[in-house]
Amino acid sequence: MNVFVVGVGLIGGSFALDLKELNSNVIIHGIDINESHLQEAMELGVIDQKSSYENLSLADVVVISIPVNAANEVVPRVLDAVHEDAVVIDTGSTKAPLCELLVNHPKRRNFLAAHPIAGTEFSGPSAAHVGLYAGKTNIICEVEKTAFKLQERALKIFSDIGMRIRYMDPKSHDRHIAYVSHLSHISSFMLGKTVIEKERNERDIFDMAGSGFESTVRLAKSSPAMWTPIFQQNKENVLETLDEYISNLLLFKSYLEKDDFQAIFSAMESTNKIKEILNGIVVKPI
Repeated sequence: MNVFVVGVGLIGGSFALDLKELNSNVIIHGIDINESHLQEAMELGVIDQKSSYENLSLADVVVISIPVNAANEVVPRVLDAVHEDAVVIDTGSTKAPLCELLVNHPKRRNFLAAHPIAGTEFSGPSAAHVGLYAGKTNIICEVEKTAFKLQERALKIFSDIGMRIRYMDPKSHDRHIAYVSHLSHISSFMLGKTVIEKERNERDIFDMAGSGFESTVRLAKSSPAMWTPIFQQNKENVLETLDEYISNLLLFKSYLEKDDFQAIFSAMESTNKIKEILNGIVVKPI
């Protein structure tokens, strides 16, 4: 099976490594705008050979894991180039803009819109590792628009690497993911910014930063090149989540100003139920 990975970083690279681990007959072809990433991916064994868009007619599976703004240009180009029995899988964090763009593409049946809810704060080929997707959820949008035999091929791959599947329409996906992913990254980036700016005047502040700060600001190490286009494409949903988040921050501030610590206690206590919610959705890796 010839698998082309467009974007050989954490997401695409981990997908490639999982496939190589499962099937010795898989040949991974890498395409990346960054030549040093391609070379690094070769040296690390993430891909078997460098390739280009001109060779896409050989592909049985194409996995596209690049910033969402670039995907809007690349996915149609890939669909134009692949043969009729190839499945093209996008892994981006926004789905509605791309699905709308492809609605009338002559090879729409070859496209599967997916979003694996997996990743770390690291990027590049060196961040890729086997098992990234084990036990994680993969959201698939508009599955009915993908040819059934190509759905089957993609779903078998997802199952083999240990993913759970959930189906959702693109607009619902983008609205929900704004709360559970996009807002989390904004909070982390802005917390990091706040502390960095304060640290300029108080050099000891990082000496006092413990595991709580580290875990909260972890996402601020994520790639701005990847996240800026996500915020751009999902602007309306992100603005809605920010309005609600800022409203809660202002409410907390007002409790402090009024010395209403009972209200603070009650607000935190009611939020503690998130432990039960998270315990219900976290699945141990398989």
